[in-house]
Amino acid sequence: MSNKVALVTGSNKGIGFAVVHALCKNFAGDVFLSARDVGRGTAAVESLKTEGLNPLFHRLDINDPASVRCARDFFKEKYGGLDVLINNAAIAFKVADSTPFGIQAEVTLRTNFFATRDMCNEFLPIIKPGGRVVNVSSVMSSFALKNCSSELQARFRSDDITEEELVMLMEKFVQEAQKGEHTQKGWPNTAYGVSKLGLTVLSRIEARRLRKERPRDQILLNACCPGWVRTDMAGPNATKSPDEGAVTPVYLALLPPGVSEPHGQFVSEKQVQVW
Repeated sequence: MSNKVALVTGSNKGIGFAVVHALCKNFAGDVFLSARDVGRGTAAVESLKTEGLNPLFHRLDINDPASVRCARDFFKEKYGGLDVLINNAAIAFKVADSTPFGIQAEVTLRTNFFATRDMCNEFLPIIKPGGRVVNVSSVMSSFALKNCSSELQARFRSDDITEEELVMLMEKFVQEAQKGEHTQKGWPNTAYGVSKLGLTVLSRIEARRLRKERPRDQILLNACCPGWVRTDMAGPNATKSPDEGAVTPVYLALLPPGVSEPHGQFVSEKQVQVW
């Protein structure tokens, strides 16, 4: 049970797959690739094994609370917790998608914010001392922040916003998007951007809580932007390969023992960004 262990959500393809690839080469412990679909997940594991790497697979659907709890219990029982958690699973509608914006807002935030929050609520208590948590956000979170009303910006940048207030604001965005009122209420016209804005702010809140509740455990938790990466989500014209997109998440996952920063930051190109 003393083995170190890392888990990457949504990692059968794209950035998550590239993160698993890098961790298999650089992390001194077991690395778990996870996916909703067992067939796709095991196929991804087998493809890495052809390179001489040895990832493991665990089915995980972050939108299914039972699946999340099952995974939590597995890592707690087998490893005594987790050393590295990378919350990568996310969705995005294509720009040309004709789905009504209110539906896009509800579906996108359900996965990118609410399900990822559920992952954190279940898994943060089992992160081992010295652990690393990386929430994969996006530069779109900064774009969304800058396009919020000044009142919303002030709350999202504040050091006293609570998780309860953040959840309320994310729910409010969905409700106002469904009514077609979101822009006049001070929100940007991007469901993906707001979902990642919520995730970045959630990371700041969680980091503060860890410092308060587990000050001696030296756990570091950050949000990051992997960049514009050629994936199914971002399309073929993006500027980075998945391996290049994995650089910053892996950097944060492998921050050496004893360091105290970055923590609760938004990191891009391995540099802390002004929020």
